[in-house]
Amino acid sequence: MSIYNKTAPYFQSLLRAVCGLLFLEHGTAKFLDLPPSEFSGTALASMTGVAGVIELVCGGLVTLGFLTRPAALLASGTMAVGYFLVHVPMSFYPLLNGGAEAILYCFVFLYLAVAGGGPVSLDRVLFGRRTLVHGEYA
Repeated sequence: MSIYNKTAPYFQSLLRAVCGLLFLEHGTAKFLDLPPSEFSGTALASMTGVAGVIELVCGGLVTLGFLTRPAALLASGTMAVGYFLVHVPMSFYPLLNGGAEAILYCFVFLYLAVAGGGPVSLDRVLFGRRTLVHGEYA
């Protein structure tokens, strides 16, 4: 077994944690003003507010690797809806409509929804859930 096969599950956990933290930051910017941004003070009852709640909750869960699959699936769907509702009307091209990040989040979260949180996750510790790595469960 090569070094790549041995370390891949740990990099899966690293990808999950980093992506979850970055996603969480969008929610904290909207509701906690951390970091201060143009989205600060978002109304909870707005579409952006609903997205912010999902970013806070799912971002936190994905970061910790707790209930990773359902949280990542909801986050993926949120990013897909956001891309088509917010970015596509501006332009067809992601580079021009500012939607490249939304597409990337969508597909990374979709991957995590299928593969799980990796070996360094609360799912693994608490539930013993196995992770899909290179087509095999580890």
